Amino acid sequence: MEEKQILVNNLKVNYKIAGEGPAILVLHGWGGSSGSWRRVQEILAQKGYQVVIPDFPGFGKSVTPREPWSLQNYTEFITNFIQQLNLENFYLIGHSFGGRIAIRFVTQYPEKIKKLILCDSAGIKSKPGLKTRIIYWVARVGNAVLSPKHLQRFKDSARNFFYIFLRNRDYVKANGTMRETIKKVINEDLLEDLSKIKTKTLIIWGSQDRMVPLRYAYIFKEKVENSVLEIIPKIGHSPHLETPAKLAELILKFFNQK
Repeated sequence: MEEKQILVNNLKVNYKIAGEGPAILVLHGWGGSSGSWRRVQEILAQKGYQVVIPDFPGFGKSVTPREPWSLQNYTEFITNFIQQLNLENFYLIGHSFGGRIAIRFVTQYPEKIKKLILCDSAGIKSKPGLKTRIIYWVARVGNAVLSPKHLQRFKDSARNFFYIFLRNRDYVKANGTMRETIKKVINEDLLEDLSKIKTKTLIIWGSQDRMVPLRYAYIFKEKVENSVLEIIPKIGHSPHLETPAKLAELILKFFNQK
């Protein structure tokens, strides 16, 4: 396995590459990096594939963009990244946030992708239930209450508590530019994009995923026309960390199917 750096979009980008053979591009989740997929990368490389995993700008060892990025910015980044590495007709794997980018990319460049794998993918914007609507109302009231200058120092703590309660810890862990980036990204709903995917697709989900609950897996299966669904029992949001051997097994099985 090699770790390399290149300039993409005038940003220094880190990536890991391993193996030889048909190319696989892996797009990691929010807060992850190429390193978080190391074990899966090793297994796939040993089975005769070239596995490429970039650290997205703002993650791992890659430089953070100066301005907040949108989903389209990340999609364009992947387009430029694969051009520099001369990747054509490759397999694409997207996990969580990386799944968002994979969805947008495959709808724009379907000719570049052999097969698509979406692993506990984000992308569907849920409709707020009663509890969530109440929380938002409380948040608006709290924002007004904390608007005086002598109380504004409490705003960030209150906002962080709000996002933790909604299980969006990614927002809490993000800082500066990346905090604005995640706000832009999660506001985009890709539900309508799913029906545009014509590439053969494998949907993999942990049965105990609390970040993106299992019910979304069935929506993906329904909307993506040429897709199959594999549910991994007793596994949460990160199969690549919790059960890398099983995840790699499902990936290889799917690649070997005609």
